[in-house]
Amino acid sequence: MAASRGQPWRPWLGAVPIDGGRGVRFRVPAPEARTVAVVLESPGEAPAGTAPRLPAGPVPLDREAGGTWAVVVDEARAGDRYRFLLDGLSLPDPISRFQPEGVHGPSEVVAPAAFRWTDAAWRGVPLNRAVVYELHVGTFTPDGTFAAAAARLPHLRDLGVTVVELMPLADFPGTRNWGYDGAALFAPSRCYGRPDDLRRFVDAAHALGLGVHLDVVFNHLGPDGAYLASFVPGIFTPRHRTPWGRAIDLDGPGATLNRRIFIENLLHWLVEYHVDGFRLDATHDLHDESPEHFLAEAAAAVHGAAGERHALVVAEDDRNLATIVQPRERGGYGLDAVWADDFHHGVRVALAGDSEGYYRDFSGSTSSLARTIDRGWLYGGEHSIHRGAPRGTSSEGIGRGRFVVSIQTHDQVGNRAFGERLHHQVPPEAWRAASVLLLTTPHTPLLFMGQEWATRRPFRFFTDHADALGASVTEGRRREFAHFSAFASEALRAAIPDPQALDTFIGSRLAWDELDDPVHAGVLRLYRDALALRRALVWTSEYDGTLALSDDVVAVAYRDRQARTLVVCALRGPAVVPLERWLAGAPAGAGTRGWRTALTTEAPAYVASPQPVVMDWNAETATFGRAGALVLTTSHG
Repeated sequence: MAASRGQPWRPWLGAVPIDGGRGVRFRVPAPEARTVAVVLESPGEAPAGTAPRLPAGPVPLDREAGGTWAVVVDEARAGDRYRFLLDGLSLPDPISRFQPEGVHGPSEVVAPAAFRWTDAAWRGVPLNRAVVYELHVGTFTPDGTFAAAAARLPHLRDLGVTVVELMPLADFPGTRNWGYDGAALFAPSRCYGRPDDLRRFVDAAHALGLGVHLDVVFNHLGPDGAYLASFVPGIFTPRHRTPWGRAIDLDGPGATLNRRIFIENLLHWLVEYHVDGFRLDATHDLHDESPEHFLAEAAAAVHGAAGERHALVVAEDDRNLATIVQPRERGGYGLDAVWADDFHHGVRVALAGDSEGYYRDFSGSTSSLARTIDRGWLYGGEHSIHRGAPRGTSSEGIGRGRFVVSIQTHDQVGNRAFGERLHHQVPPEAWRAASVLLLTTPHTPLLFMGQEWATRRPFRFFTDHADALGASVTEGRRREFAHFSAFASEALRAAIPDPQALDTFIGSRLAWDELDDPVHAGVLRLYRDALALRRALVWTSEYDGTLALSDDVVAVAYRDRQARTLVVCALRGPAVVPLERWLAGAPAGAGTRGWRTALTTEAPAYVASPQPVVMDWNAETATFGRAGALVLTTSHG
């Protein structure tokens, strides 16, 4: 059940050890079942000459109101493995807390309360202090485990990140997956470690002052091993469709139970693993015509169960709908933030010239980029060429921090044919300029793992499905690009990396030894310094507007009582940038000489062969020899 604010949440579904070690309560949703029983086995054999601890045969569950079945097995305890007999068919628990042998194997009883947390004083990271770092546990380190990722957390703390966002952890078939084919929605993938390994990761993050968000997927179930559909046939509805087939039923006959299952999932991660927030995947495919939208119910449940802790709920949604983040009392859903991809698309078109698919809606002009920064998104009801219809609503009244913006994400990199990152395709000076622009916008910035040092490694789409499904995924991946001119022929599409190949996965792992290379180390210093500047600027000053100074240059301004700051980004060069409009507005007594350079991407610390930006204070101009960023301030701090 969802908890009211300030009231503790207690698990409702799954195998839950009873306080005091008095057995385990098993509860599973199965509204159409005739019989349900649980079959248990101990992880070790009973000593010779002793009676087995567990019941020798199936233990029937009792039908409850609302479509669930439950029983308490006094002899059961944490570590026991079990399966359910659903009308005689042996299946793993769809609410399993752990699948030690994979999604098709037996489930394991887990005791969350046995873990000893050290984060009692932790209160989370508020949205206005969030700098998000998205990572995939399996490719973030060579080992690909929770423990290995935890060892790299000091790097993120030193970088200036405040929130670590984990791509989906729900267990999946095979040994590698992005996570969006989740099958066991309550079980962290055994490929990354045991449940307590994830708890140790979160506890270590909190000790370093880092929040942890989790990407969750409720818009579809994975194509293999998602036994929830066997227990709850009404999980799908034929009335709505998604790119993955039938939609999840959130507003039909089975919606009450379905909604409770998904909200239970959120609260289990929030309470049993102490995570600090969620990214809800592709919420535009959560079709719901109920009086209260599922998103509103889910956000209220998370906020209520979090109590005084900051717990953020963020939507990935491409519709540009203000309703998502508007408060419930104004008819909104009450989420904290939304991914706003228009910034990414505008930067990508400006630097790399993409023009197909949804990029058709973006000119890449600095004027449209400035408008995007000012508004949070570009499309606020204007006609979309790509969609053939108007897109979006006005963003007026929405705090700018509620827009999560990026120049790389797993989607925008991994959904390219070869997993190329933006910095693989544009000049390094343009990449540095775009990075500074990202980190100094008034929005919430998101980084994708490895971009802080411009890694050479791509991030490709990878899976490990069984033979027939795997072959279908490979073919579907190549067919997906058939409408792009670069892959018009079958021979060109054949060059796209096979998502099923082990090398596709291994080649996507970060190579941390790249940081020994002065080029990568220089980019990392730039990111650290730009994020330090953000802490002193965006967190303490008032946003004062964005303006396109020319076809190649955009400027973002801030002010407070003591200082003014101007971020000048030349996305292309050379460029002579007039600054008299800004320099003339210095505080009284400061004048032109009161300004100083706080950061430039052409500093020797960041690039081996710099081309310094030339400031002519008399002419009030800045001359860029190539693309770059310059930050000017009147602050003496």
